[in-house]
Amino acid sequence: MISQKAKYALRALVSLARIEQPGKALFISDIAEEQSIPKKFLEQILLDLKRHGIVVSKRGKSGGYLLLKPASEITYGEVLRIIDGPIAPLPCLSRIAYRRCDDCLDETACEIRQVFARVTEATRDVLDKTTIADSLASAEGLPDPALVD
Repeated sequence: MISQKAKYALRALVSLARIEQPGKALFISDIAEEQSIPKKFLEQILLDLKRHGIVVSKRGKSGGYLLLKPASEITYGEVLRIIDGPIAPLPCLSRIAYRRCDDCLDETACEIRQVFARVTEATRDVLDKTTIADSLASAEGLPDPALVD
């Protein structure tokens, strides 16, 4: 299950991706209102995303936040890892925070690990191939590229 913070991060990125005018920024208050996100919480989220090179902030009258890279290059998996950490359900399956399970005698023979390895790969496959741009396209009724062969 993803956290509320991760859902807010994804919703904020969708708002920023909807901007049609290149270089136009959105104020935090506008994103917060549009997406029903508490403003103070959104500030923290956008700072995290800024530190990881997903968004950038502009100062001044036409200031606010905008995407630093195209929505087609920002995956759900990337955002979830930034906000929530590892996606894997078991520490022995994590790519970014691998840790052998404390009670494990042999990872290669662990039946539980084998099942969750398949779950993890399927989850990564979807999350790492689905972008913010894809979610906008599917919201507009276009086929989701991650689901089309």
